[in-house]
Amino acid sequence: MKIKLLPLLLASSLFAAAPLLASAQTAPAAAPAAQGQAGKTVIDASTRIMTTLQQRKAEFSKDPAALRNFINSELNRTFDRDYAARLVLGAHSRGASDADIKLFADAMADNLMQRYGSALLNIQGKPTFRLKGETPLPGDRGVRVATELVRSGDQPTPVEYLMRNSGGQWKIFDVNIEGISYVQTFRNQFDAPLRQKGIKQVATDLRSGAMQAAPGSNGK
Repeated sequence: MKIKLLPLLLASSLFAAAPLLASAQTAPAAAPAAQGQAGKTVIDASTRIMTTLQQRKAEFSKDPAALRNFINSELNRTFDRDYAARLVLGAHSRGASDADIKLFADAMADNLMQRYGSALLNIQGKPTFRLKGETPLPGDRGVRVATELVRSGDQPTPVEYLMRNSGGQWKIFDVNIEGISYVQTFRNQFDAPLRQKGIKQVATDLRSGAMQAAPGSNGK
């Protein structure tokens, strides 16, 4: 998969189990690994999101606010964005308040949505989403859900979801697309701006559009 597609794929992965990547309705029969609750969460979210995007495409195309509200509700259900934001912030999160972490998490999600949200309505072809298995993460941190994006005429693309149990629900906190981590990608991007400006100003710049969440852009 070409690196220029990474921002969009990462954005779609952030918005609740990568709706761009697959329609679980057309996926092959689930392997035994699908019995795991974490893997089931990925498949269920993909099915739900894909179906809703298709059914409400005309509405969402005319009303971007309705699309944002839908994606935000899904993000709250399936993505642990505050925990993911702490990982993206890395050392910059030390001593930061929960409010500042949430400010950064929400600003980054909003920035990605503004840039890539409409693309979620323009899914081409009929890709399928194949669940391969689940393995525990070191230190009892959660599980790694291995999947493949299968598209006609292309080699399968490996996509892995790192998930943890939060409040009794399995939620995604990182996504690896062909070995490229969402968390590490944005940690690298925002390290310099965070050192220079701090969390609150970076969040402000993200919300205003003065800074963009896109791998390789250095935030600009």
